Amino acid sequence: MKGKKFALNWVSAVALAGAGMSFQVLAEEDTIKVGVLHSLSGTMAISETTLKDTVLMMVDEQNKKGGLLGKKLEAVVVDPASNWPLFAEKARELIEKEEVDVVFGCWTSVSRKSVLPVFEELNSLLFYPVQYEGEESSKNVFYTGAAPNQQAIPAVDYLKKDLGVERWVLAGTDYVYPRTTNKILEAYLIDSGVAKEDIMINYTPFGHSDWQSIVADIKKFGAAGKKTAVVSTINGDANVPFYKELAAQGVEAEDIPVVAFSVGEEELSGMDTSALVGHLAAWNYFMSVETDTNDEFVEKWHAYIKDDKRVTNDPMEATYLGFNMWAKAVEKAGTTESEAVQESIIGVTVPNLTGGFATMMPNHHITKPVLIGEIQDDGQFVTVWETPDVVAGDAWSDYLTGSKDLFASWLKPMSCGSFNVTTGQCSGVAE
Repeated sequence: MKGKKFALNWVSAVALAGAGMSFQVLAEEDTIKVGVLHSLSGTMAISETTLKDTVLMMVDEQNKKGGLLGKKLEAVVVDPASNWPLFAEKARELIEKEEVDVVFGCWTSVSRKSVLPVFEELNSLLFYPVQYEGEESSKNVFYTGAAPNQQAIPAVDYLKKDLGVERWVLAGTDYVYPRTTNKILEAYLIDSGVAKEDIMINYTPFGHSDWQSIVADIKKFGAAGKKTAVVSTINGDANVPFYKELAAQGVEAEDIPVVAFSVGEEELSGMDTSALVGHLAAWNYFMSVETDTNDEFVEKWHAYIKDDKRVTNDPMEATYLGFNMWAKAVEKAGTTESEAVQESIIGVTVPNLTGGFATMMPNHHITKPVLIGEIQDDGQFVTVWETPDVVAGDAWSDYLTGSKDLFASWLKPMSCGSFNVTTGQCSGVAE
């Protein structure tokens, strides 16, 4: 473990020291095309449509500033319709047919996994703005959402240390993000002394609507005399009936709190939140954060969307950070060419909306604060806990066998997404 951390710190220091390098290569196109790859229909539209609008707002704002490299930005929007194989088809369409210079998109990890081979084959750039399970670092992907050590692990620590939780329900949608995150959390909990019988794990399909028996099982599990909490990786519109059933069966936050990793202001805006007050979410940004930068962002969002009631949320901030990092890297490189941007973006730092700064690290993850928020009856969050400083995203979990000895760095000459500090070998795809 010490070898992994030493190597990561060394590579990070070199990256930040060399962040001033640039490429003086001029693009020849008249416009710079920005691909938008988010579901506008299907089960994930509840979450992803807003991110499409966020990218369009960022493109509009950048054009008002004069564009990039003296050229206008043009957004190209497609709808993969919550269909995971279709994500790959639409990604190829954006890159090969539309010839976009960059893509902002995906929400679920299964959609990201679907498009990953396309971006690597065509050497294009994807900015992925949602919390995910880690265990990945591609030179073609920039992960601006939270890794597990920037959301899941701190949330469990909060529940354990601050609320005294001893029994754990790990409830998730049945796909790669919840399963891998829960695998990490289960290993972490057991390592910290939690007995296996005090961990209940449950998975349901996308769009699941009948929660009666599952919530009954959660109540029964929580009736063993130990403080119990639900750690939720339930995604998409299944959250609406889940929280409704919790309320219907009288599961209140003071008895069995739920901490969610995929429920933010946008999802809550479509719910009756009166019965959800006191339940929690772990993110890296809340709309309620009081900073001048956030106030300005919310004001611009309302003006752009022409609706003062529309909320902002964490994946929007991750999109905002990714877009600004990409724009800054393009300006440094003097081109939108993939190889040049991949090199120039390492070490790029931009203001986040919570008052600090986000930096793109050599593993293509960024630094982020971690916040725990409590749901209010107006659908907003009150921050009840936060890290004292930003946390650097870890691509490979310290708690899984086979991962704990790995770290990623796309800083030359290493350029490896999974370097094993024990063997001294790159076990992934090296440049």
